[in-house]
Amino acid sequence: METLHNGFTLEIGDGCFPLSTDSIALSGFVKLPRQAKVLDLGAGCGTLGLLLCANDTGCCVTGVEIDEHAHKTALRNIDANALASRLSSICADLRTVPSLFSPGSFTVCVSNPPYFTAGPQSKLPLARREDECSMEELFASAAWALKYGGNFYLVHRPERFAELCACAAKNRLEPKRVCLLRHHPGALPNLILIQCQKGAKTGLLWEEAYLHEPDGSPSDYYRSLYHI
Repeated sequence: METLHNGFTLEIGDGCFPLSTDSIALSGFVKLPRQAKVLDLGAGCGTLGLLLCANDTGCCVTGVEIDEHAHKTALRNIDANALASRLSSICADLRTVPSLFSPGSFTVCVSNPPYFTAGPQSKLPLARREDECSMEELFASAAWALKYGGNFYLVHRPERFAELCACAAKNRLEPKRVCLLRHHPGALPNLILIQCQKGAKTGLLWEEAYLHEPDGSPSDYYRSLYHI
């Protein structure tokens, strides 16, 4: 059991993706409008939804997760945190989003998707590979769900930035903010955080952040993410 800020707790079921810097950094990168209606694509056990609800008392988050065990864990997390009115989980393939929701139903989409393109024989867990959903399919579902002017936030690997931009452009999602996240100053980026806006004009803001100072102590950015 993980303890989150504002008194929330997170159960990580067997086989579920653990609480990681990826989700925490993404939750800190997201900027929610008032009364945001959020869709979490590939929600797992509800980690990102819980973090967003802890950050913003006015948002409502719907998670879509294909793994039934992770979905059931998400339901337990919702109950344990008394969030039934603000957080929900649907057990479904995120590629079926057009059959689940009307177009433009959400103001924000978020995703901490699989990073790797390994095939079905890979030893990587399903949550870390794209067997069940390609990057292009992920962007297509986000574009369908978002209203015009809505934002899609995701975290990924820096080496796949060109693919991310190509998939965004194909679905009329314009990259507006990019943050390169490093372990410490001078290190190569290990994560990239991206905000894409549906139907927006070109114009990109670059940001950089690092988790640790050269002496190994937590950076101010790290402290803010973890509410230290």
